Amino acid sequence: MTYQEALRYGQLRLTAAGNFEVESDAWLLMSAACRIDRNFYYVYGNEDMQEEQEKKYMEFLKKRASHIPLQYITGEQEFMGLTFQVNPGVLIPRQDTEVLVEEALKVITSGMEVLDLCTGSGCIAVSIGKLRPDVKVQGADISPEALKVSEENARKNGVNLHFFLSDMFEKVRGTFDVIVSNPPYIPTEVIQGLMPEVKDFEPHLALDGREDGLWFYRILAKEGKKYLKPGGFLMVEIGCDQGKDVSRIFKDNGYCDIKVIKDLAGLDRVVTGKDERHV
Repeated sequence: MTYQEALRYGQLRLTAAGNFEVESDAWLLMSAACRIDRNFYYVYGNEDMQEEQEKKYMEFLKKRASHIPLQYITGEQEFMGLTFQVNPGVLIPRQDTEVLVEEALKVITSGMEVLDLCTGSGCIAVSIGKLRPDVKVQGADISPEALKVSEENARKNGVNLHFFLSDMFEKVRGTFDVIVSNPPYIPTEVIQGLMPEVKDFEPHLALDGREDGLWFYRILAKEGKKYLKPGGFLMVEIGCDQGKDVSRIFKDNGYCDIKVIKDLAGLDRVVTGKDERHV
């Protein structure tokens, strides 16, 4: 097949498999399998693919047709303009989470100490560390596999961060000016109704927010007070229907200046609160 024929074939195969965004997926899979860019495709699109390229592309299409997330096939995802390594041991970074990073950057000043709890791929911690090299950032996660990924992402993006194994605040030491977290927040019973790419392949450890999806916010709000410096900030990503509930949890635990920030789609995405001591 030529590159053009292969791209059309990929779109048809993914359509038949019930995938969405087949045009972009087919292109990204071909680009990753063949290591080509758009310029190459426009110039050499009518030429035959190399045998190894075609074999790799067909392997990628087969995986995507079975609903394996594209990012787990290509092994990477862009976030905050940086490239992050991903595998099935970590949640795939999503554009919505960039809102959390952007909000944190608004309050971070030179010399501050930042903790990213439930760090996963490290996309939040690494992005903050990359964009604000004048602050000290640490990341913690309960998953050893996730920490391997986060450490590799820090290395690849040229950021020197400290990552450590911890079940929430269990191994956290010291106090911080800002605590950020994208915790598991999907109610247990809702997970099985999610699209196959999520429920069948992304780690449930990073998805399951227990019965009502609010389990980890209660821990973050209550325990976080012990690890925040006076006037420090707690900032969390939330599900689009959790703004009021998480705001109430923050208020009940003594936070002030509580705000709910929306994402680009106009949906509630981040809740922030400030430690009320010495404000």
